[in-house]
Amino acid sequence: MSVGSYYKLSSDTGMITLQAIPQQVARFEEFAALAPKVIAAAQRRAINKTLRWLRTHVGRSVALQERIAVASVRQRLRAYPVGSNGQGKLWFGLDPIAASRAGRPRQTRAGVSVAGRRYQGAFYKAVYGGSPDIWIRTASKHFKASDYPNSDVSGGAGASSGWIAENGSRFPLAKAMISLEDVRPHFESWTNKAHQRLLVVMRQELNYELQKLLGRVGNG
Repeated sequence: MSVGSYYKLSSDTGMITLQAIPQQVARFEEFAALAPKVIAAAQRRAINKTLRWLRTHVGRSVALQERIAVASVRQRLRAYPVGSNGQGKLWFGLDPIAASRAGRPRQTRAGVSVAGRRYQGAFYKAVYGGSPDIWIRTASKHFKASDYPNSDVSGGAGASSGWIAENGSRFPLAKAMISLEDVRPHFESWTNKAHQRLLVVMRQELNYELQKLLGRVGNG
């Protein structure tokens, strides 16, 4: 017969004795033997969950700061699950993003507006490739280089070079882009927040493993 916790009463006192039964002790010893594997599994789950959390929050933060559609920002974020080295990674592409992807572009007589931005003198059209983008002729008096950073298509005079075909003719054009340089200072903050979140999730995952053990112990 297994001996576990018990109580004893007398005429004037009560005594409770706490003691694990052999089956429970065996369960805890089993957990101790499995602890390295259990902890490693909990760590993998915690890192992968934190990566998903980080991707969501970085996406929202950048979308709000830069006035870009969240879906477009998330396309720049890729989470890589934990590998054999115990590390998970979140990749973020920082090249300028096409302004046409910031929201829904609207063509007006004055130019194109999208997500609160106005590109005077620009037009929204499929010029290079199958999808329309926001373009401006570099010879336009409204052309501002700051609105067209890293434009991969430009004109043949002045500071520009190259050309693209539009209706069979050659025009010096630039594509409206949005720089992501302003998000760089936030990487330290995001890293610190992610690490704090990782500690919280790690505790949750370890507690989950402990609760599984206690459930088996209770049924033992």
